[in-house]
Amino acid sequence: MFKSLFGSKPATPDVTPEAAPPEKLGLFARLKQAVKSTKDSFVGKIEQTLRSKPVFDDSLWDELETILIQSDLGIATTTEVLDAVRAEVKRGELPDTAAVRGSLQRQLAKLLESSSNTPRAATAPPQVILVVGVNGTGKTTTIGRLAWQLTRQGKTVLLCAGDTFRAAAIEQLEVWGERAGCEVIKQKPGADPSAVIFDGLTAAKSRGYDVVLADTAGRLHTKTNLMTELEKVTRTCNKVIPGAPHEVYLVMDATTGQNGLQQARLFTETSGVTGIVLTKLDGTAKGGVVIAIARELKLPIRYVGIGEQKDDLIPFDSQQFIESLFA
Repeated sequence: MFKSLFGSKPATPDVTPEAAPPEKLGLFARLKQAVKSTKDSFVGKIEQTLRSKPVFDDSLWDELETILIQSDLGIATTTEVLDAVRAEVKRGELPDTAAVRGSLQRQLAKLLESSSNTPRAATAPPQVILVVGVNGTGKTTTIGRLAWQLTRQGKTVLLCAGDTFRAAAIEQLEVWGERAGCEVIKQKPGADPSAVIFDGLTAAKSRGYDVVLADTAGRLHTKTNLMTELEKVTRTCNKVIPGAPHEVYLVMDATTGQNGLQQARLFTETSGVTGIVLTKLDGTAKGGVVIAIARELKLPIRYVGIGEQKDDLIPFDSQQFIESLFA
């Protein structure tokens, strides 16, 4: 066991070359494809409303409000955006409804940009990324996709199977480890998650890994128990590697929209979330939740899931997201 955990530094994973796939679209084009449903139901309806109502009256604002709320921006975010646009109208800065469209685009972009920040890097390897979220959001799959991407970049990655309460999560992470060429540190189902994290970080530190991706339990239970468990995991990280975890990613399912925000608030309070990974963005027409997350959680979105393939987890760019909707 000690040899397995504390042996020599691993070589850079030897990822078996794959047959050359058809040329992939660029990230922006792929993002545009993924948000097409949101664009049609969100921006498409806005444009239709602005064309049909050239006069600034109450019915125009009422319809715009309905569209924004139905696109999962939420009431608070919708109110803030429309108040800003109406203020520009009153100041005479928007001469017609065509200008209103541009103002809406600017206001949404501003909300996204205000929550952006640079990921916190480790002063020395390994970079420790803790991944949290409820079951069913794609948490373990997200870890696997990140591992695959990082190993393709030449980094050595260690996976920690800290979701010990769901046996399938351990098995799923092992499958991803094989795909990405990563070692997985695990214990038996039901083991103390902090013990798995301790073993993994100790191994990563002694053997010089570049990155550690640590899974955590995704079960829903009382706030007190969740806080206790996640705090213990965080303390363990910092005990083994001072300053760790360097990032805490909360994985959210875009299709749950506003319903997922309350769970997100809970995890943010209990585990010091530093960024969001939003999965299944291609499966919803309510992508406005991206803006709601940025405004209400005050957190940057690090990655978005736009498909089922292992490379369909892409870095999030707020400017590209807004452009893909309004292009």
